[in-house]
Amino acid sequence: MTTSVPAGPYRVLLVEDDAADAMLIEDALLDGGAVRSISQVPDGIAALDHLRSQDEIRPDLIVLDLNMPRMSGTELLSVLKNDEDLKTIPVVVLTTSAAPDDVSSAYRRHANAYVTKPVNLDDFTRAVRSIESFYRETAVRPASD
Repeated sequence: MTTSVPAGPYRVLLVEDDAADAMLIEDALLDGGAVRSISQVPDGIAALDHLRSQDEIRPDLIVLDLNMPRMSGTELLSVLKNDEDLKTIPVVVLTTSAAPDDVSSAYRRHANAYVTKPVNLDDFTRAVRSIESFYRETAVRPASD
C-alpha cells in the first residue's frame, strides 16, 4: 500500500561528482524551501553505501548524474530499480547528456524523470526546480507500519 507524499519538506540524495554542479543544484533546491535536507555523494558506489547504511535516513528522492567515476549513474539506476528495498525511491536523472540513447536507456531502467542540465545559470535553476514539481506531483512512498 502506498500513500501520497506529504506537502512538507523532503530529503534528497544528490549523486553528483562535479562539486560546482552539486553546489548549484543544492542552492536551487534549498532556495524553494521544499527540501528539508540534501546529502551529496560523488558516485554510485558511495550512493549505495549511503542508502544501505543503518545510520542514514532514507531519502525521499534521488537526483542522479549519469557520468561519474567508479559506478555510473546508469549502472546505479539499474541496481536501485532492481533492489526491493530501494526501488520505490523516485529517481530523477539530472545530466548534461541530451543524447536520445541516454534518455531512452534511463527510462528503460525505470528513471522517474530525465532533466538535462543547461549551461545558462537561470535555465539550470529552472531545470532543478522542475525536479521539485515532479516530486510533488508524482511521488508516493510506502505506508508506514
